[in-house]
Amino acid sequence: MTNSKIWLSSPHMGGTEQKYVTEAFDTNWVAPLGPNVDGFETDISDYLSNQGGIHTAALTSGTAALHLALKILEIGAGDVVMVQSFTFCGTTNPISYQGAELVFIDSETDTWNMCPNALQEALEAYKHKSVKAIMPVHLYGMPAKMVDIQNIAAQYGVPVIEDAAEALGSTYKTQKCGTFGEMAALSFNGNKIVTTSGGGALVSIHKNHIDQARFLATQARDNAPHYQHSQIGYNYRMSNVLAGIGRGQMEVLDERVAQRRTNNQRYRDFFAGIDGVTFQTEPVADFFSNYWLTAILIDPELSGGISREDVRLALDAENIESRPLWKPMHMQPVYEGTKFFGSGVCEKLFEQGLCLPSGSNLTEAEFERIFSALSKIFKN
Repeated sequence: MTNSKIWLSSPHMGGTEQKYVTEAFDTNWVAPLGPNVDGFETDISDYLSNQGGIHTAALTSGTAALHLALKILEIGAGDVVMVQSFTFCGTTNPISYQGAELVFIDSETDTWNMCPNALQEALEAYKHKSVKAIMPVHLYGMPAKMVDIQNIAAQYGVPVIEDAAEALGSTYKTQKCGTFGEMAALSFNGNKIVTTSGGGALVSIHKNHIDQARFLATQARDNAPHYQHSQIGYNYRMSNVLAGIGRGQMEVLDERVAQRRTNNQRYRDFFAGIDGVTFQTEPVADFFSNYWLTAILIDPELSGGISREDVRLALDAENIESRPLWKPMHMQPVYEGTKFFGSGVCEKLFEQGLCLPSGSNLTEAEFERIFSALSKIFKN
């Protein structure tokens, strides 16, 4: 195989990241915390709210952010967390860390995110139990139906924790994803729309939550001249070096969103007129997705027998990475027997769904290779 690898979503530097990293070395701030961490947190807060009022803690991962959110809400054994099944394990594992019971909620067909009707059914079934949080996900950058979800949550007095790991730059009703819930998690993993190599953040309108997150993330060290600890903490704070990368990345975030949306439209143009292929699509104008990953469904009954796996293997043969949509968590062996509410929408999405190469740094030559490989399947 001579062609170079085309990745699903690779890091894309903007050019100023090196400046901030060099500053960290020049000033010897090669440690957790430091000026870049402070600046990165401010950059995120400013981006999420033009009016201020958003507070941010830069952390080691989006998973760490969700874990701290659950800790801050004092969720533990005997409590219930209702979580979107159609997601990555980074959403669900923190619930298990805390020993809480997971209840999985199906997706709806409009956005592929948490179904409000299934959520309502689950909350009604569990109304006499200790339901402590609801965790929707903005899958692949597509905003969930947050107004409906929040209204239902309010009926039952349950706080919402957003998993906005994939949705930085997305909006619903002009409001930035990550600013709807009690708290929200962001991810800056290497494949995200902006990256710090590895990292994440917890954001909230509640300053006390973020103050507590920073305390817990630095091993819960008490205010004393010696090392003193009154509760269990974690080593979750972001490195000053990695935060420097993040500062440079935030400068080009809107540009990256525009590039991903252009990629998405190129795929739509290619598949126009091809039967059996549909896209994850903004249902109405209220939804604005960063289209972090372009996701399609391939229905073999309409595509002439072509399946998602046929397409994935054909691309792989050309050294082009694509990926099935998330396998729903209620189908995972580790969560066998866990309660699930819904009609199986997410199961069908997994069966037919594929993420296509979506990096903001894809070249014209790489798109030509992708479309050539797809043409061999769909247009021969």
